[in-house]
Amino acid sequence: MVNYKKNFVKLEFSSLPENVALARVLIASLMAQVDFTLNDLEEIKVAVSEAVSNAIIHGYQNRNSGIVVIEAKLNKEILEIIIEDNGVGIENIEQAMTPTFSTDPDRMGLGFVFMKSFMDNVEVISEVGQGTKVILQKKLVDNGSCALMAT
Repeated sequence: MVNYKKNFVKLEFSSLPENVALARVLIASLMAQVDFTLNDLEEIKVAVSEAVSNAIIHGYQNRNSGIVVIEAKLNKEILEIIIEDNGVGIENIEQAMTPTFSTDPDRMGLGFVFMKSFMDNVEVISEVGQGTKVILQKKLVDNGSCALMAT
């Protein structure tokens, strides 16, 4: 039986494109406490990058005056990452999660596709004019590929 570490981090930062890298480093640092494969690490970092980029590009419409909040929790068998903004919100979440849909014609519209393919669960909560919360979850199982380190 594995004794699971529990940990929590929360960071708020300006809605600047440069801060996508900051979010990736934060998650990578937290994941260093967990025995992930390099592939798992890269996939989770991509999912986080996409969610943070969406907050900046779509939520705040590239205005750098917004605040993005990222929380990450290691708890039992789950890594949960929450990315939240107080931007414009999403009018139709189902449509926004459709492959190739984007409100920005210069974007490919694959952010949610990547998030859904790399994470075990993706939940989007949004209200127009109030902002968006994206909850990403990855199961941490003791199967040799993605196991929590014993304490």
